[in-house]
This record gives sequence, structure tokens and C-alpha cells, in this order.
Amino acid sequence: MYCNQCAQTVGGVACTKVGVCEKNEDIQSLQENLIYSLKGLSAYVYHARELGYEDPEIDAFIPRALYSTLTNVDFDLNRFVELNLEAGKMTLKAMEMLKKAHIEKFGEMQPVQVPTGTFKGYGILVTGHNLKVLYELLKQTEGKGINIYTHSELLPAHGYPELKRFSHLKGNLGKAWFDQKELFSKFPGAILATSNCTLIPKPEYADRIFTVGITGLEGVRHIDGYDFTPVIEKALSLPELPEEPGDYVLTTGFSHTNVLPLADKIIAAVKAGKIKHFFLVGGCDAPGQDRQSYREFVQKLPQDTVVLTLACGKFRFNDLDMGEIDGIPRLIDLGQCNDAVSAIKIATALAEAFECEINDLPLTLVLSWMEQKAVAILMGLLSLGIKGIYLGPKPPAWITPNVLAVLQKNFDLRLTDNPVKSMAEMLG
Repeated sequence: MYCNQCAQTVGGVACTKVGVCEKNEDIQSLQENLIYSLKGLSAYVYHARELGYEDPEIDAFIPRALYSTLTNVDFDLNRFVELNLEAGKMTLKAMEMLKKAHIEKFGEMQPVQVPTGTFKGYGILVTGHNLKVLYELLKQTEGKGINIYTHSELLPAHGYPELKRFSHLKGNLGKAWFDQKELFSKFPGAILATSNCTLIPKPEYADRIFTVGITGLEGVRHIDGYDFTPVIEKALSLPELPEEPGDYVLTTGFSHTNVLPLADKIIAAVKAGKIKHFFLVGGCDAPGQDRQSYREFVQKLPQDTVVLTLACGKFRFNDLDMGEIDGIPRLIDLGQCNDAVSAIKIATALAEAFECEINDLPLTLVLSWMEQKAVAILMGLLSLGIKGIYLGPKPPAWITPNVLAVLQKNFDLRLTDNPVKSMAEMLG
């Protein structure tokens, strides 16, 4: 027998490694990273295609990249590094495509305050990322006495005019994806899961949760297409929700389209020394008290700093009232994980205004790490040559020391288990 990667025997004894042998563990690491990137990329492509948008270059890249991970195809470390960066470029292109689809379908995002309590009446709670599903549900529930609430990554939906015009889109409940079992158990209405980040339900709500599209749960009714009659009927059969105000109000709906008009104010504030540093703090959240350090980090930032945020990592701190600097909000929620493209446009515009490179801006990226989309976005940022990114609280488990060394050497990628500890370095 021979190893299915190196096709060798070791000391006369057949190699018994399954997959990639030890001498190629770095290749395996990059293969896994590429596969995770492709998963994240595919999510954005899927949602864009739902809205009628496709890109032939991306469609051609995905099978080529996936093919490269087959056994005995490629052992070139540098080629795999470049292939991972190319996956990042395709991710940026896919996010741009999805952003365009969202804007053309639902309008330009507008800053909006979102309640976090419940209103008297029947209710449906929608979780996930899928704006098209939410839109179709809003149309079908109009005038039926049912209030619609968002959860987690659907919070930014409140900023789109075409969605906000539905008066029964009432508010956002809960925080990041992993609070589902506790939140859904307490929520007395129907629940609709629209994308990834859906957990296996507890018995308390298994009979009133539904899935749609790519999402599926064993023993849970799946909606084919966009006919939500079963969800509506279930909601009307359940008790009404009480009038119960939330403990805070969230602000969302920022985008490059409404932040860049503030460019003159931002530039003036920077030149006057009123804004000394920008931070992009966000990413994928996960269970664990170690991630509370991101909240502590944002709370302890000096008053002359501005925080951009996106994805579900923002739920660690997006209830904070951070005030303004000359009319510029100090906490700017740019939306879902795919809205990272807005952060890139803002950074690019600021770099052009100050006649410098993005890496020369007083801007630091502090990302919380979790799942496949985060891999794709990180590769996208690296493909732009962005350096000095802080990543934590734990490094990607599949990245070998050699691969990490390459990323640190080429991109100054910095690991941090607690951003508070690294604050002085970031501000330095």
C-alpha cells in the first residue's frame, strides 16, 4: 500500500495515513481553508442567485478550486496560498454582487432604531440571513394581525426601505445565533429559519419552527418555495405576544452609501484631532465568556475613536450608547457579514481622501472568529493586501504553524485571545 498523497512507503512499511500525510500537513491545512472559503463564498452566491444575480467568473472558479483539493492533484504550497487568496477575491466579488442585489431589490439602507421588545399580537420570529424570504413573508402576512420580528443576522433588514415600509416588521429579539434554544423556547409564536446558523430545536418549540430554502431540521416542516401559509396558520393558532418593551434600542442601517456622505465631516474631525483612530470590530460570535472581552474592548476605547461593526459579533456590544463626534456616530453598524464590502469601500474612500494606502490609515481590524464565511471574508481582506488584522479569541484550528507563519510574514496577521490586552499596541 502507498499513501494516497505521497505514494510512498516509510521504512519499507506502507504509509497508512488517510488523506494527506504528515509531510504534506501544510497542504492539507490550505486545502481545508480553501474548502471553508468555498462554503462561505457559496452562501453569498446562493443568496444573490435567489434575487436573480449571477457571475460567470465566480461560477467557473468554484469547481476549479474544489477540484484542486482532490487527492494527488497539487502539492505546491505557494499555489495553494494563491488559490486561497483568489477565493478571497471571488468572495469580495460575490459580496459586491449580493450588495447590489439587496440595494436594487430593497433600496439603499437607512439608519434606523430598532426596538427589542414585543408588541401585542400574534408573532413570527425570523432567523438567519435571507432577506428575500423575509420580504416574501412580510407580503403574505400584511393585514393579518401578525407582527414579524427578526433575530441575529436579520437585524439589518430594518434598514432597507422596501422592508421597513411594512408596519408589522416590529423589532429584533435576542442576540447572536447561539441564543436560539433559550430565546425560541420563550418566544410563544411561530419561528422561521432561513439560512445557516440554525440549531437542532428543543422539544419546547419543535412543532412551531419551520425551515425554508437551504435550511433543514429533522422532524421539522420544510417550506418549499415561498408559500408561507403553514407558518402563518401556525402563528394564528398560538397565543398572542404581550406588550413588553425591550431593555434597549438597537441602531442599524448604515452602509457606505450613507457613511461616505459624512466624509467631509470625518476628514475634518480627523484633521482637528477629534477622531484619532477607527476600529472595525465584528465577525462571527460563538458561545463563551472569553468573547465578552470584545465588549470590554469597545467599552474601554478612548472617546476619540469610532467603531465600525458588522456580522453577529456585534451583538456582544451593539446595545452600548457610544454617542457621537461632531454628528458622526461612534458606533456604526454596517449590517450582515456580507456587508463587509461596505467597510472596504469606506476604508478605500478614506485612503483616497488622505492620499495614502489603506494600511496607512489610523484603522485597525479586530475580528472575532468562528465559521466558514469568516474564512472567506478573511481571505478577501488578505487578497487586498490589508495588514495588521487582529484575530481571536482562538486561531483557526486547521491552520498549521508553517501556514500561520506565512500569513504572519506576508500580512502581519496577529492573534489575540483578548483584544483589551492588545489595545495599547493597536492605538500605538
